[in-house]
Amino acid sequence: MTTFADLGLSQKVLSAVTDAGYTTPTPIQAGAIPFALQRRDICGIAQTGTGKTASFVLPMLTLLEKGRARARMPRTLILEPTRELAAQVAENFEKYGKNHRLNIALLIGGVSFEEQDRKLERGADVLICTPGRLLDHFERGKLLMSGVEIFVIDEADRMLDMGFIPDIERIAKLIPFTRQTLFFSATMPTEIQKLADRFLQNPERVEVAKPASTAKTVTQRFVASHGKDYEKRATLRDLIREQTDLKNAIIFCNRKKDVSDLFRSLDRHGFSAGALHGDMDQRSRMAMLQNFKDGNLQLLVASDVAARGLDIPDVSHVFNFDVPIHSEDYVHRIGRTGRAGRSGAAFTIVTKRDTKHVDAIEKLIGEDVQWLNGDLSALPPADESSDDNRSSRRRDQKSKGRDRDRSRGGRSASSHKSDIDVEDNGVVAIEAAPAKAESVRNERKSENNKSHNGSRNNNRPFPAANDDNRERRNRYRDHDDGPTPVGFGDDIPAFMLIVANAKG
Repeated sequence: MTTFADLGLSQKVLSAVTDAGYTTPTPIQAGAIPFALQRRDICGIAQTGTGKTASFVLPMLTLLEKGRARARMPRTLILEPTRELAAQVAENFEKYGKNHRLNIALLIGGVSFEEQDRKLERGADVLICTPGRLLDHFERGKLLMSGVEIFVIDEADRMLDMGFIPDIERIAKLIPFTRQTLFFSATMPTEIQKLADRFLQNPERVEVAKPASTAKTVTQRFVASHGKDYEKRATLRDLIREQTDLKNAIIFCNRKKDVSDLFRSLDRHGFSAGALHGDMDQRSRMAMLQNFKDGNLQLLVASDVAARGLDIPDVSHVFNFDVPIHSEDYVHRIGRTGRAGRSGAAFTIVTKRDTKHVDAIEKLIGEDVQWLNGDLSALPPADESSDDNRSSRRRDQKSKGRDRDRSRGGRSASSHKSDIDVEDNGVVAIEAAPAKAESVRNERKSENNKSHNGSRNNNRPFPAANDDNRERRNRYRDHDDGPTPVGFGDDIPAFMLIVANAKG
């Protein structure tokens, strides 16, 4: 059996690895580290959760024992697609490099330029950054890239998805042609292969699993659901409650708005949950992630910002609230569980509109994922009785109002729509009587005239709140089993609750 001592690492690195509790390298580590120590270019492909980070951190620490960094001239450069991944790599260097005296600079967004400039002025042996922030410092004249000896591109497929490839190509032109390049990815689509061919010189290909394969330690299931968001939320809650062995879980959504909505829903239903997405400031993101790692939160609702490379070793479950649009993201998402040989479970909620993406996922991973309690054809009919009853009541109320107006010699419903009334709560209501609307217009006209003449009446009482409408809105806000109009959150203006008459 191969051990870390057989790979050619320095004694300082071996001591730190032993203190961290590791004795046997993973296949990607055993395959990549010896070639990295020989300063060969490497194209490393392995499924997520197999220790790719240590595959370049450990040999870099050994190679950096000789030499010293100069001000504003980093010796090595590591590119990461997200701030969280960059911070995680920095933590690995601190853990395994505790016997070294290396300067490590982390350049990510959400941190002041001044603090990062001070680290660069001292000289950085290891520069870990996201592409955008690196180019910002370079354009400010704060960096010289001519001293880079080792160039690492981590999570290359995620770089492609996030649109960083033009930035990477620009950065590659700034560093010496003679550098050593280490290229790592969990998947290897055609675009990434072309990128690797362009950046690497006679690389050693280290592939320990077929591209886009999933860990055998993860139990995968599809869960059928109706397509409305409130129905999917109910399905998710039932699914969470059914898991007797759930320790903690990451719940993935496709959109940042859905992350916020789902987090609020879970919080209202008494779950211990937090949220993580790209619109949060860096301090909040790191604090939320740390609370989840420390066990202060059981559920973390996240966008794909948490799908790539984050090393949270003991996640028991992953739930895909949305089926990922890109099939490669499915591999990364479920790779957050079942890490380091542990067992895990991944559940994906599927609706009828997701069938195309489900087919793409099964084609990518080369296996059929089993369904939990039957596929989409086994779904019971959608329960829309509550919606139908609510709409029926509104139609009845409108019909009674029209009949009453006609019996009084009033105008037809079509002419009604031009008359508005401001209810006591300030919400515009379309079903006002003509006489009352005329009274309101006269009152406003009189008030405007008084204001114009400088005789404003300050003693006029402010209208009292309409308790009925307030109670109705509060009841809807607390009700999580109904549809939420896009753009209004959980507050629905009264005019949105009025059913328009269909003509023709």
